[in-house]
This record gives sequence, structure tokens and C-alpha cells, in this order.
Amino acid sequence: MMGDVVAAEWWKLRSVRSTYVVLAATAIFTGFVLLLAFQMAHVWDGLSADRRDDLLLRPLQELGGWAASLCLAILGVVSVTSEYRTGMIRASLIAVPRRRILLLAKATVIGAVALAVGEAVTVGSFLGTRLIIGDRPFPDQQASIAHDLPGFVLAGAVVPVFALLGLSLGVLLRSAAGSLVSVVFVWHVLPLLVYHLPGPWNERAGSVMLAGLPRQIAGLSAENSVYGDLLSPGMAAVVLAAYALVPIGLAAIVLSRRDA
Repeated sequence: MMGDVVAAEWWKLRSVRSTYVVLAATAIFTGFVLLLAFQMAHVWDGLSADRRDDLLLRPLQELGGWAASLCLAILGVVSVTSEYRTGMIRASLIAVPRRRILLLAKATVIGAVALAVGEAVTVGSFLGTRLIIGDRPFPDQQASIAHDLPGFVLAGAVVPVFALLGLSLGVLLRSAAGSLVSVVFVWHVLPLLVYHLPGPWNERAGSVMLAGLPRQIAGLSAENSVYGDLLSPGMAAVVLAAYALVPIGLAAIVLSRRDA
């Protein structure tokens, strides 16, 4: 039965126009990152040797995954709120009376799509920018591709977590507007607020911010980042999993106890 429900949710996701709009926006932003890499290469060529030490490429490389996190979180939200808006959720619950199975199927489809897109964007942004800059010795690109690639693979895992968070908020709030505002708050506003806390609270709270967890899992420092690095790799992995599992668990409880 689970396989049939997953297949039905996959068909529903493919049949909605907003899915393609979100994926197109993600692809366009990734292309924009690569265009900016050409610009940075041009800027590099025009700088004096002493000024080149201040020009970092990694913040640009991370922009693709940052934007993909928001785009796929939006997809997670609309994948469920659109059903509440149209009343399709009632038909879904009639077809699949076991509500937690329905939510698990939605989470499986959204999570798989977001993981594929997240890895494509984060790894593509990294490899694409490295290819564009060629042999220009940017100060933060001295390590080999093999050395830096695992960190970007881990960063891609944040995208499905944001997508599942969006899905969970859509179930909990049943409002596209409220869910989107909440997602944007977690995605961008909350890290900025934490960054401006007085020390040492900014670093302590920054260490558990979602987008900063992959760095800690990979054992990288938070230098030139708004996030802290106080967690061990294992603890950071546990916190990352909690961002996905706790909201989905709450959504499952709420969905099973209230009317559609």
C-alpha cells in the first residue's frame, strides 16, 4: 500500500504547475551564481596582488544551496496547502484513511526531490565556480576539489530538511501565507537575529542554526560565517535530523487528531 501512496503523491507533485515554477527558479538562481563567478574571475584579474587576498569565492559557492533551501521549502509548503485550499485533501484522506501513511508518503516524495535538487545545486555551484575561475589562486580555494567536495555534499542535505520543514508547517498551519512567513523566518531572519546577540550567546545559538550544521558535521570552522561551530560532528548530525523529524512528528500527531 505504501508504494501505491508514494506513487500517487509523486503523480500529484508532477501534475502541479507550481512544482515546475519552483524548480525553474532554483535553476535560474544557480545559473546566476555561475554568471557571478565569471564576474569574480574578471575582478580578480584586475586586482593588485595584495588585494586578491581579501577576495573569497566560497560565499558565492554557497549561495546556490542557500537559495535552493528556500525554493524547496516553498515547494514543501504548497504541496500540502494547495490541497487544503482546493479541498483535495478530503479526497486524499478518503483514498488513504491512514493519515500518517499519507503524510509519510508526502514526506518521502518531497524529501527525495529536494535531496536530488539540493545535491545538484550545491555540488554544481561548487564545481561550476571552480571550473570558471580556472587556475586563479583564490585564497579560500587552495585545497583540492576532492578535499572540499564532501562539505558541499553535506550542505546539499540541508535542502530536504528545509523542504520537510515547509511540508510540516503546511500541515500544522494549513495556511500558505503563514507557513511561508515561518519558513523565511527560520531560513534567513532567525540566523541574522542570532548573529547580533551579545557574545557568547551568538556563537552558542548560531551553532544550532540549520544552515550552519553541515559545516560542523564536516568538521569545518565557522570563519567568515554567521554561524558558530561549538557542536561535535555527531551532535550536529543529531540536531540536523531533529530539524526534519520533530516537525514531521508534530504534523503527524495533529493530522491524525483533527478534521480535514
